[in-house]
Amino acid sequence: MPRILVYILVSIAAVYLLLCAALFVFQRALIYFPQPSTIETPDTLLKLSVSDADLQVSVRPHVGPKALIYFGGNAEDVSRNLPSFSKAFPDEAIYLLHYRGFGGSSGSPSEEAIARDALDLFDRVYAEHPQIAVVGRSLGTGVAIRLASQRPASRLILITPYDSLLELAARQFPIFPVQWLLKDTFDSRKYAAHISVPTLLIMAEHDEVIPRVSTERLYGQFTPGVATLKVINGVGHNSISESPEYLKLIGAGL
Repeated sequence: MPRILVYILVSIAAVYLLLCAALFVFQRALIYFPQPSTIETPDTLLKLSVSDADLQVSVRPHVGPKALIYFGGNAEDVSRNLPSFSKAFPDEAIYLLHYRGFGGSSGSPSEEAIARDALDLFDRVYAEHPQIAVVGRSLGTGVAIRLASQRPASRLILITPYDSLLELAARQFPIFPVQWLLKDTFDSRKYAAHISVPTLLIMAEHDEVIPRVSTERLYGQFTPGVATLKVINGVGHNSISESPEYLKLIGAGL
């Protein structure tokens, strides 16, 4: 083999390995995009102190047995949901978790850290509200389904859900061995079979982020009769909440 060709192949391999290393080191910067909170008043914020972080939770207090806990997307300011949720769901106390690094919460986000934070928030809310609907959107569906498999949620609602972040990453980076590189896999499939409470999956007809097949694969992992799949027509991944059907479907699933 000519020496120049060897040099070229070695250079290509070196660049490839360098890109793999960069993807491994900076992967969480490609997953999480922290946003500040736009709605902050003493009446709408709850501080949740956990072992290694102080978390901010946007809240609408309400006396009664029912509550809604919401986990947002990877670039979502969850406080923006507070006005519409408060109006649409008057009978529920509302808790919107700002992930670590988001909306004034300290720390850095990771799958395991967020999962622990979700458990801590649920236990805090459950002490006052024994009927908790767990709601997740996009990335947050992975948080919500894992939580609902570990705690006595009364309802589970998954908005634009996926079966596995690993599968999505493999689609987006097909030339890289993401199965060896990805730390936060959010493998919702393995939790679906452990869900026994009524579950609603809400899909966007023109979702440009989560492939339809990913949502349908997740739906197929639930025990028959547990989950229902609904499609909101004419909307995409980020515009789904603009549909008049959006809050209606969530409300129907509570």
